[in-house]
Amino acid sequence: MTESITVTRTFAAPRELVWEAFTAPQHFASWFGTDAVEVPLDTLVWNAAPGSAWSAVMHLPDGTTKDWVGEFVEVDAPSRLVFTLTDVPEHPENAAPTTVSLTEADGGTIVTLTQETPGFTPEQQAGVTAGYGAFLDTLGRVVLGL
Repeated sequence: MTESITVTRTFAAPRELVWEAFTAPQHFASWFGTDAVEVPLDTLVWNAAPGSAWSAVMHLPDGTTKDWVGEFVEVDAPSRLVFTLTDVPEHPENAAPTTVSLTEADGGTIVTLTQETPGFTPEQQAGVTAGYGAFLDTLGRVVLGL
């Protein structure tokens, strides 16, 4: 079984702009979870610095919330961001490492997002892949508006 998932998108935007969409709290809040989910800025702690903890509260369409926590591991602007994340805040030790690589290509930026998924079933991996696909689709619209 694969121990990670990878999602790739290409955006017609400079790498620095895509980096800003990932690292600026107001932009991250607008795409994390897709357009169907709200991440209020007053619930978001997002300071992209190595060793910095982060947290967010997603307000889901059904009225429930989902809490996220993690930590920034590596921040190499504007090319690489590594952080952990989990939606089980009471067990932060189980947070999954996630790597975002931004590569310049033909006037645009290739975003490659990889999350480790040890112990995930194929169905769980498919769900994570679909979720990140939707997140990055929303990110593409955010980047176009910057």
